[in-house]
Amino acid sequence: MALKGNLRDFSITQLLNLINLANKTGILVVETPTDVARLAFRDGKLAHAQYSQEDCSLATVLYRNRKISASQYQVLRERAGKMADKELGLLLINAGYISQEDILASLQVYFLEVVRRLFTWVEGMFRFEANELPPQGKITVRIDLENLIIEGSRQLREWEQLQEEIPSLDVALKFADRPGANLRNVNLSVEEWRVVSYVNPKNTIRMIARAAKMNDLEIRRVVYGLLQAGLVELIRAPTGPLPAVKMFPTNNKEEQKSLVQRLISRIRSL
Repeated sequence: MALKGNLRDFSITQLLNLINLANKTGILVVETPTDVARLAFRDGKLAHAQYSQEDCSLATVLYRNRKISASQYQVLRERAGKMADKELGLLLINAGYISQEDILASLQVYFLEVVRRLFTWVEGMFRFEANELPPQGKITVRIDLENLIIEGSRQLREWEQLQEEIPSLDVALKFADRPGANLRNVNLSVEEWRVVSYVNPKNTIRMIARAAKMNDLEIRRVVYGLLQAGLVELIRAPTGPLPAVKMFPTNNKEEQKSLVQRLISRIRSL
C-alpha cells in the first residue's frame, strides 16, 4: 500500500482507517511548514508517536505524567541523557523507582495526545513508509485504532461546525455590552478564564490562541462557548501591525491566581 498525498484529500482519520483495515506495519510521516509528526504502526496498531520538535524521551514523558519528581527528572537528564529509552526503563524498573505498567501507561498517554493533536491538522503532506519501525532503543506499545478513529471522526465534525461559526481567527473579541452580559457568577473553566484574560479589541483570536498555548480547535471551542453565552462579541481587528499579547508576568501559580482574581474584579466593575 503506497500512501502519499495531501491532507486536503485524506484526513488523519481516513489514513488511520486505511492502516487499521490493512493491518499495516510502517511509519506515517505527516509534515506541515512548521512541524513533522511520525506515527509508527505494527500490524495495524499504533506502536509509537512523536513530534520532531518535541522532546519525547522516556524521562520527559514520565515527568510530564508525574511519575517522577522534578529532582529525579533533573538527575536522569544529567546522568542518563544519552541512554536509550529501553535501557533507561529497565534501569528504573530494576532499581524499584517505577513499574513497567507505569512506563507503558505514560507512553500510551503521550502517544494518544500526539494523535489527537493531529486531528486538527487540515493542511500538510503525508507519506507512509511501509515496514519501517522506530529505532530499537525506543519503547513501543500496541494501541487499537478503532476508538481513535471514532474519536477523530467526532472531532472532525466538531471542527467543521466550528469553522462555519468562526471562519477566521484574524478577528478580535470584545466583552458584550448588552444588559446582563457580564461574568458575574459565571462558572468558567481554567481554559476559558485564560482566554477571557486576553479579550481586547487589539488582540486577534489567533494572538490569543498563541498566548494561551491553544491549537485552532481548542481556541475555537472556547470562543464559541463564550459567544453562545453572550459574554463576548466578534469585531474586526485593527489594521496595521498588532502588539504581541502579553503573557503572565510570572510562572508562580499563586501569583497567577491573584492576577486572575484581580482581572475578575476589574471585569465585574465594567
